[in-house]
Amino acid sequence: MKDSTKSLLLFLALILSLIFAPSCTKQDTISNSPCPDGDCNSTFQVVYKGQPINPNPDGSYDVEFDGLGYFQIVGNNEHMSGDYVEINGVPQIDTKYDTDYFIVFDSLSFSVPMYSYLGWFNDNTLNTPIPIGNYSYTITNLIASHPPYNIAGYQIPMHFCTTCPYAESIIGTHSRYNYNPTQNFTLDNEMIGDNINVFIQVDYNNSGFGATQTKNYTFQINII
Repeated sequence: MKDSTKSLLLFLALILSLIFAPSCTKQDTISNSPCPDGDCNSTFQVVYKGQPINPNPDGSYDVEFDGLGYFQIVGNNEHMSGDYVEINGVPQIDTKYDTDYFIVFDSLSFSVPMYSYLGWFNDNTLNTPIPIGNYSYTITNLIASHPPYNIAGYQIPMHFCTTCPYAESIIGTHSRYNYNPTQNFTLDNEMIGDNINVFIQVDYNNSGFGATQTKNYTFQINII
């Protein structure tokens, strides 16, 4: 009896070991990042009049206005690898730009408190009062009367539908399908003494298939 019980236990142990033993079949490695090292990164350089600007000790950048009506931010995105990251040799990557600095009435400007790309839109600040001159407006008010222009290169259209599901796709500026994006930002003498926050969001592999990753970057620009 004892021998039969022992044999049964050994048989059950053998069955369990076969069930839970790791397979000897080669498994494909699935990455959650479209970049070779598992973490996508980009570098950016602030440029004015063709000259790179070095950051200050606090990480901000001083742009000295000298007549040229724009400064640039030049990027270098990490190359991706894996399925779907390139279609016919074209990288599926989107670099998006925004700032907290808007211009209205050609000469009046205002800043909105925000901490990310399209933060004024996504952080529900559309109805936050903004002082402009001797008056206060909301972005919603301005859209209806004098659509504000963001120095990243876009204007919020009049009658803009803030609640429509496609709304975010028609604002902001983009540099798509390349690893070396460059964006111009409006600059004039009225902006001397102002500080600007530039927000950059990079979507690595926006094909809709395979691994994807998003990174955000912020730059403070001081106009002097």
